[in-house]
Amino acid sequence: MLNDIRKNKLLYLMLAPVILFFSLFHYVPMYGAIIAFKDFSPRLGIIGSPWAGFEHFKVFFEGIYFWRTLKNTVLISLYDLVFGFPAPIILALLLNEVKKTIFKRSIQTITYMPHFVSLVVVCGMIKEFTVSGGLINDFIAFLGGERLSLLLESQFFRTIYVSSGVWQHIGWGTIIYLAALAGIDTEQYEAAKIDGAGRWKQMRHVTLPGIMPTIVILLILEMGRMLSVGTEKIILLYNPTIYETADVISSYVYRVGLQEFNYSFSSAVGLFNSAINFTLVVGSNWLSRKLNDTSLW
Repeated sequence: MLNDIRKNKLLYLMLAPVILFFSLFHYVPMYGAIIAFKDFSPRLGIIGSPWAGFEHFKVFFEGIYFWRTLKNTVLISLYDLVFGFPAPIILALLLNEVKKTIFKRSIQTITYMPHFVSLVVVCGMIKEFTVSGGLINDFIAFLGGERLSLLLESQFFRTIYVSSGVWQHIGWGTIIYLAALAGIDTEQYEAAKIDGAGRWKQMRHVTLPGIMPTIVILLILEMGRMLSVGTEKIILLYNPTIYETADVISSYVYRVGLQEFNYSFSSAVGLFNSAINFTLVVGSNWLSRKLNDTSLW
């Protein structure tokens, strides 16, 4: 190890800022999770605050908001996984079939652009489009439907959240898949053509297997974020009238922790959320390794 460091000292020197960043901003703050097991008081500090054991976890599990926030978090995450995860794969496969370079690059640029728009601006656009006099309601009225303030109707929130996420990130998500597609050996396509395979069969038997390891790795990473639904977007879009379908664990943590100053309780809820995410990523990694020998570690 020491010999390797001496031999590649410049590479290790380049790695130092990354290690420093993750140490300072990811590992050191983990010490603060200890307040989930204490009755934290800013006056007494983390060390001086009295221990509370698992009391805050018990209060959360027995509370009236536990099942509602868990259900909303799981449903929104599942919808995002079902509709949001395959969308960049489908777009990348379609772009891979396009032969006209100008058209292909135009589509890529148009679909990338929403990713660079600020989340605050995107949420502002969503609110403007979904009010009763907005663009979406104009279209509904044109078809003979009734105008509604869609963000005041709880049954529409999940659809708005997931569909707007697909619109914003589909182009950005295709970058990795297009890079993986570029790495497939063209001789495989030539061999498939000689065997009489058309475009559809080439996609099924050459293209998809070629990018399958990339899909599996990104799916495992996605599983690690399953219960970490975008807090900022939820908070910017929701309101008390649609808490029934919009309130998730992370937004509940925000309300309890920062608005009600119950730091220990919100830390306990956040720690529970992180523990579930960790379990999901380890479980999906183990399952992937068993099924197709592709895994993160």
